[in-house]
Amino acid sequence: MNRQSLLEHLKATPEFDICIIGGGATGLGIAVDAASRGYKTVLFEQYDFAKGTSSRSTKLVHGGVRYLQQGNIKLVMEALRERGLLLKNAPQLAHNQKFIVPNYKWWEKPFYGIGLKIYDWMAGGLGIGPSELLTKEETLALTPTLDPNDLTGAVLYYDGQFDDARLAISLAQTAVAHDAIVLNYFPVTALLKKQNTVCGVRVKNSLNGNLLEVKSKVVINATGVFTDQVLTMDNPEHESLISPSQGIHLVVDKEFLPGDTAIMIPRTDDGRVLFAVPWHNKIVLGTTDTPVDTISAEPVPLPEEIDFILKHIGRYLTKDPQLSDVKSMFAGLRPLVKGKSKVTSALSRDHLITISESDLITVTGGKWTTYRKMAEDTVNLVAEKLQSQITCITHELKLTVSKPVPPEIGKLKEDELVAIIKQTVENEMCLTVEDFLSRRTRQLLLDARVAIHKAPQVARIMAGFLRNDENWIQEQINNFNAIANNYLPH
Repeated sequence: MNRQSLLEHLKATPEFDICIIGGGATGLGIAVDAASRGYKTVLFEQYDFAKGTSSRSTKLVHGGVRYLQQGNIKLVMEALRERGLLLKNAPQLAHNQKFIVPNYKWWEKPFYGIGLKIYDWMAGGLGIGPSELLTKEETLALTPTLDPNDLTGAVLYYDGQFDDARLAISLAQTAVAHDAIVLNYFPVTALLKKQNTVCGVRVKNSLNGNLLEVKSKVVINATGVFTDQVLTMDNPEHESLISPSQGIHLVVDKEFLPGDTAIMIPRTDDGRVLFAVPWHNKIVLGTTDTPVDTISAEPVPLPEEIDFILKHIGRYLTKDPQLSDVKSMFAGLRPLVKGKSKVTSALSRDHLITISESDLITVTGGKWTTYRKMAEDTVNLVAEKLQSQITCITHELKLTVSKPVPPEIGKLKEDELVAIIKQTVENEMCLTVEDFLSRRTRQLLLDARVAIHKAPQVARIMAGFLRNDENWIQEQINNFNAIANNYLPH
């Protein structure tokens, strides 16, 4: 995935079949689907791949137990099928994860036990393990730091886990392997129109400021929480589609939940579920659901959200995590499709595909687990528009996976770090210190202080491969520190 060769390919292509705006889970999934069907495909991302919501998830590939509670059977069945396909097609990036639902009241074991048996049944042939009822002793053997007072046992079930940003890079590489062009740091500045029909985009190369006009038979808006901004480019009078909700996660050391079993707390004060999940030798705690008015590329955890997670998880563990125990905290914005509910946790995670009067296709909503199905539905619609009958093959398409990159780099020797940075710069379009420390590795999310400490060394090494000067190094360090400061508990 070499940026220069992709730029040359872009300039040599007079017209594309499909142009995708947005390089998160949805856009990259569409690029893989479209390119694997043989369509001439190009994708533009204004920042880095998965810079926004798609790198800030709970790291779960799951059917969504809470959607089962809400009665959204269609979404759960679709997500469970997609969970099975992802585990099959990207086994290096996604794996089975054990969860327990602790029981402290007499009715919880039969209630959640039956619910999770239904969850198993809905997965059908793509199930990844049967749920079972555990005694108190069996529960504490798996999760020794769970509060034993009034504990009667637990329900054990299985879901999937993955590394979201690494999967995004894998999707980008898979799309390129099928002759797509995917480019980060390429914001779309305008839509091109001919007789009031969208026929391409104007883009800006952020690295050198160059503007390009790119022609395409179909343009797809897959920009997540930025959906309405692209719709405004198309029609300033459009009706708003997105009702954003912020979810935050706190990362703490493994001592708070040793072992390899995650905890799912099925009900909190605001009606959401709460997870404590082992991930890269740390524990991820989350998530919240806070309606927000401002859409930012760098959302910041709110003090009340941090307190909410610490308070709720403290009810279930023998040792309560304190703010001083938090190694990193991160916030993501969900692109929830607007509905009549005033509570964002009740809004739909189903995806929505719309076509504007100018033929701009917009796909929004959904979640990481169902990215492939969202892409299939979108490209099926495009196939109709292009009057072509090429069928989707992604349900059995193995994803390209590059050489593994360690999630944490704090203890690496200089020569090891140089080799990893070289790989990510040359093969993964890593262009900034933040790209490297947040998404190519996951150091910023796992321990923000270590990431800040390593930033100058990373900037110096990257500058050598990117042929950048001392000013670039200092600017990168400053930019990274400004972002990373919001990942630190204050």
